[in-house]
Amino acid sequence: MKQDIDRYMQESGIDALLVTGPGQHNPAMVYLTGGGHITRADLIKKRGEDPVLFHASMERDEAAKSGLRTIGYDTFDMAALMKQAEGNRTKAAALRYAAMLRTSGINGGRVALYGQVELANAFAVFTELARVMPELELVGLDPDRIFLPAMMTKGPEEIDRIRRMGKITTAVVARVADFLTGQRVKGNILVKSDDTPLTIGDVKSKIDLWLAEMGAANPEGTIFAIGRDAGVPHSTGNPADFLTLGKTIVFDIFPCENGGGYFYDFTRTWCLGYAPDEELKLYEEVRQVYDRLLSELKVSTPFPAYQKRTCELFEEMGHPTVLSQPATEEGYVHSLGHGVGLRVHEKPFAGMLTAEADDLLIPGAVFTMEPGLYYPERGMGVRIEDTLTVKNDGTFEILADFPKDLILPVK
Repeated sequence: MKQDIDRYMQESGIDALLVTGPGQHNPAMVYLTGGGHITRADLIKKRGEDPVLFHASMERDEAAKSGLRTIGYDTFDMAALMKQAEGNRTKAAALRYAAMLRTSGINGGRVALYGQVELANAFAVFTELARVMPELELVGLDPDRIFLPAMMTKGPEEIDRIRRMGKITTAVVARVADFLTGQRVKGNILVKSDDTPLTIGDVKSKIDLWLAEMGAANPEGTIFAIGRDAGVPHSTGNPADFLTLGKTIVFDIFPCENGGGYFYDFTRTWCLGYAPDEELKLYEEVRQVYDRLLSELKVSTPFPAYQKRTCELFEEMGHPTVLSQPATEEGYVHSLGHGVGLRVHEKPFAGMLTAEADDLLIPGAVFTMEPGLYYPERGMGVRIEDTLTVKNDGTFEILADFPKDLILPVK
């Protein structure tokens, strides 16, 4: 949690954090400021002290909403800095950073860089800053040993915000289901009132509209893929494809709070009208594994243990998996899940080769569980996904439950 940041800084040998970029869609900045309509800012946090937020004068009221100590960029005389830098704008920006750091009580030591910025400009400025302040060591942490571990466990207010996003997400999914089942069928495809085919693009436009109406943003887009595309896990779907009966549709939706806050992640698989035997069998196998895993979840277990278990269950059914065939492109081809928060993918991770020792299902963790099977050359794919949290009593809660019916009836 946020109160652990100083401890993680100390363990990583970091004296200060410098977070730069906007106050929206910028996880580290949102985490420390609470978000807000700030287009450009710098946040400096010395270990053991509260952060200081530097901002443009036009955004002083938005910056003040953070509750942090705020300092306007105008405090630093840019004309004088430009003169000192002999007209070199990059050096002047570096000199201002040096002044900001010293104002925050930082005269040297290891400073970890975070944020969402234009890389070319930031690289030039921070390279110059290293020359201006040779007593300073600017570092990037890979893997991130500060924010990702802190963000892995959520407090009640964070979980409530994710839960609210789940309610919005499933409400939109319900609208999509109602919309599809309300269309007419002509020649085995859904058609609109003017008898033209309904397309993937038409449905995605509705999804974006309904999310916006409910106060959510969709910065990562939506997966709404049919047939062969449903068999490629992250194929977003061809906007021109028709909505054809009997083909699997993988609907993976992962919106966030408007302004770039907390995400939700959710997937259902549908067949319109009916499900052929092969698609039905594949769905039933995924559902069986999902239900089995849900019944076996135990608090404080390493998340990768359930990835291994998923592979074993699917292999018992005769499907290739990444456990025995790491390069497989059919069968079970991805990890079981990931954490969800200010990023749609964060700790805890489930990948057996990529997860770390602290990727545990502990109280406060919010994570997805999303087993799936994919056979693109057979024109089908299936995934079922919910977002869960581990409660303080060691039980697990699906934050926004929704029916798991495969078949959507149509007229």
